[in-house]
Amino acid sequence: MLDFSTEPDFQKKLDWAATFVRDEVEALDLLFPHGGDPYDTSNEKARAILRPLQDEVRRRGLWACHLGPELGGPGYGQVKLGLLNEILGRSYWAPTVFGTAAPDTGNAEILAMFGTAEQKQLYLQPLLDGDIVSTFSMTEPQAGADPKEFICRAWQDGDEWVIDGEKWFSSNARFAAFLIVMAVTDPDAAPHRRMSMFIVPADTPGVEIKRNVATMAETEELDEGTHGYMRYREVRVPLDAMLGGPGEGFAVAQARLGGGRVHHAMRTVGKCARMLDMMRERAVSRRTQGRLLGDHQSVQQFIADSWIELEQFRLLVLHTAWVIDTQPHGAARTRIAACKVAMAKIYHDIAQRALHLHGSLGTTNELPLADFYMGAPSLALADGPTEVHRTTIAKSLLKGYPAAEGLFPSEHIPPKRAAAAERYAHILSDDSLSGKAVTR
Repeated sequence: MLDFSTEPDFQKKLDWAATFVRDEVEALDLLFPHGGDPYDTSNEKARAILRPLQDEVRRRGLWACHLGPELGGPGYGQVKLGLLNEILGRSYWAPTVFGTAAPDTGNAEILAMFGTAEQKQLYLQPLLDGDIVSTFSMTEPQAGADPKEFICRAWQDGDEWVIDGEKWFSSNARFAAFLIVMAVTDPDAAPHRRMSMFIVPADTPGVEIKRNVATMAETEELDEGTHGYMRYREVRVPLDAMLGGPGEGFAVAQARLGGGRVHHAMRTVGKCARMLDMMRERAVSRRTQGRLLGDHQSVQQFIADSWIELEQFRLLVLHTAWVIDTQPHGAARTRIAACKVAMAKIYHDIAQRALHLHGSLGTTNELPLADFYMGAPSLALADGPTEVHRTTIAKSLLKGYPAAEGLFPSEHIPPKRAAAAERYAHILSDDSLSGKAVTR
């Protein structure tokens, strides 16, 4: 039975988090609005405001909720995490305040599963404490997110691994204490057995940032973007820097992506809910043509369509989280892909309506809508292009599905009607009963 209800104690935590994010955390979005600000541990003014907020989250038992008790987290399931992330999605800084910022969450899981005791001490614990940030360095400039086209390679030389090649869109690289890098270690192996994963300290000789790339929603100041175009120039790391075994890089990557996509989807729900709130406020506040905006049918359609689409998407995400919580590992794969596909379109459509409803003001930097709207293209590309996930869904739905027997589809009416007539022939042939059936 599907059940997304929450026990009273957890609901109190959610209620507190909603008020805390709105009244306290959103101030950071206004004071430090640049894309890299939450990850810049050297910004002392931002950290002076951030740390007390993080301490309060810890006191409330909501710090790093994605982690199990063995790593200092409460061990919540995905449904609870989804409901919390829905609240955190209202603020760009909120994941950092609550210890759930990507890519640090996924990187922490990788280190917890595959790291050595020394790596956990050097990197995992400071990451969990929020003292450092990290980077997941996987995509490449010539290949995007397609691992079959990766050419950044690593080879063993004595008691070291040597990594050489380029990586693209390595988020937060200029702030990171370490990077987790995927490289080809066996180019002749099957596509998903070619790569391995490595932990690379950011100050290792040969680690270069060619430039920091800004997205359309970020500042235009030179080299102020948050996504690193990386060059690994024969970077040497010890043998135990490999996370997982040789050829297991793809499996290690998948271990961190599923839950993260669900959390990302619920944060999108939260941001869409914030835009819907703005639309509702605008509709009952602004007048045109002698009437409130909300009295115009087109505005009513904007608001109704946005609410319906958001409710549908929210239920899809919560159902996906429920499957992760209750079903065997891998059972939610198709639903996770569905969340990814639906997320970008719903976000884009609601953002566009909200911006349009606010007129010229919506296009300015005096409202957050323009910034929200410019984030829509990234949602369709992050964690793999939407088209790739559509293919994943289709292949899953078609795999093992039975083909029609014979020339016509199984829903072909003539043979089905004949079978029905044969089944009830004793009634249809009884002339004492009234009524006429189609038996041709």
